[in-house]
Amino acid sequence: MRIGELASRAGVSVRSLRYYEEQGLLTSTRSPSGQRHYTDQEVERVRFIQRLYAAGLSSRTTAELLPCVDAPSEETSDAALERMAEERDRLSEHIADLIRTREALDGLMITARAHRERLRTAATG
Repeated sequence: MRIGELASRAGVSVRSLRYYEEQGLLTSTRSPSGQRHYTDQEVERVRFIQRLYAAGLSSRTTAELLPCVDAPSEETSDAALERMAEERDRLSEHIADLIRTREALDGLMITARAHRERLRTAATG
């Protein structure tokens, strides 16, 4: 299939697919005229890449994990598990930061509501 069809079937832009190829995440064959051609398996690969991006993984990290997907072995699995553990720790730290930020906002909202209530009471009193 050509790049436009892959983009449509996988739900991404053509530009994304070109980027994935530049980063070594996706490969294509070329026609004599230079057009990219993909197999049906590439649809699921692009969806998998998208899931990794949605989880917050970078293209570099994704490239480090794909050998485990492409050619599973003890060595690639160990490397992928180590990298995934690092990413999980990074995400856990980010989640903790977000929770602290949410708690700070909750405190500010309580303060703002109390202030607003004092203003209303003063205006009617």
